[in-house]
Amino acid sequence: MASHRRRQRLLNFHSPLVRAAKTLLENHMSQNVAFIGLGIMGLPMAKNFVTAGFNVTGFNRSEKAATELAAAGGHAANSIAEAVKDADVIITMVPDSPDVEAVTTGAEGLFAHAKSGAIWIDNSSIRPDVAVNLSNAAREAGLRPLDAPVSGGEQGAIDAVLSIMVGGEPADFAVAKPVLEAVGKTIVLVGPSGSGQTVKAANQLIVAANIQALSEAVVFLEAYGVDTDSALKVLGGGLAGSKVLEQKGQKILDREFGPGFRLALHHKDMGIVTSAAREAGVVLPMGSLVAQLVGSTVASGDGALDHSGLFRGVQRLSGQSQ
Repeated sequence: MASHRRRQRLLNFHSPLVRAAKTLLENHMSQNVAFIGLGIMGLPMAKNFVTAGFNVTGFNRSEKAATELAAAGGHAANSIAEAVKDADVIITMVPDSPDVEAVTTGAEGLFAHAKSGAIWIDNSSIRPDVAVNLSNAAREAGLRPLDAPVSGGEQGAIDAVLSIMVGGEPADFAVAKPVLEAVGKTIVLVGPSGSGQTVKAANQLIVAANIQALSEAVVFLEAYGVDTDSALKVLGGGLAGSKVLEQKGQKILDREFGPGFRLALHHKDMGIVTSAAREAGVVLPMGSLVAQLVGSTVASGDGALDHSGLFRGVQRLSGQSQ
């Protein structure tokens, strides 16, 4: 009898927690997510929201991607207005600043059609000043904006382990974080609106410099006939090890540059880095050089390749055939 009473007291003690957890789960399962931009990373991200139990409606300029989302359990919308009308959370994942402006502003944009109080999360990588301006416009439209660019590439999107750097209000971040956990592993509020994009620009600077250094190292190793598979393995176990070496090393060795993140987009991002640095009065000697090397590779016709295709630029500079 005493044991029964103890169990009952424990159940009574935990019941508010159980009820709260049940309420959170029910709210989560009924939450409507609109996803605009179903590209290389956007589509797997949208699918992961479906897997996590959200009601997902997607819109994309290409119907094929929206149809694929519908086949995975989501819904395909014929317009931005249709996608966002009932959304609690709206996510945009498009290539560049003008694209974000195009899907958010104007008579056909989401600002004009989203319900008041909805969270707007921009996972695109755009200029920090544009992010600030659009966040202000979103608030005027009654929305709660967060600029939240991601890092991790296509595979990170597929595996739902993206790193997400978020700019915006802490209260809005607190609401959005459980949603973002469906697609990300490291999710951090880094400051007010625009801060997420600033951190992403720094990320792209580091990534480009790492890919360039890795490319040069492979060309150097191959020139001496070293077993490059073994070389990258031992380098990866030391201080030279990095996510870039881990994820891009084999692509370079295999000369397999199918896009996970296109060089053309990294070229755009390096433009953001150098422009923002100039505005801040900051000098980035290596960043400026790498930006030119990325630009050269794109100008040579490799813009549609994965950014590990920087290796081809090193080959050209070394006079090697491709």
